[in-house]
Amino acid sequence: MNFLTEPVGLSHFLAVGAFLFATGVVCMATKRNTLGVLMGVELVLNGANINFVAFASPYFREENLGLEGSLLALFVIVLAAAEAAVALAIALNYYNNHSTIDVDKANELKG
Repeated sequence: MNFLTEPVGLSHFLAVGAFLFATGVVCMATKRNTLGVLMGVELVLNGANINFVAFASPYFREENLGLEGSLLALFVIVLAAAEAAVALAIALNYYNNHSTIDVDKANELKG
């Protein structure tokens, strides 16, 4: 059985999406740097996007529910861009005030 000649199916997309999601969760749990945590969040969102787009394929969808996976993926991409902009602004402001971006030392973020 030659794996190079098999067609790419839904299980391949789900495996890549699950790998990205798990890698992102591990990255968010282990990194102490704010930028590392943000990279983990982006990996989680990209894993979800791969699954959205895979399930949007007409080969895997029997009925149209009105929500396309590609449209949901586009919404997640826009949401991730806004989240990254706000989180980077907060990280830069915290770095300017405290000269570190260690998430364990960020316990004094009060208004």
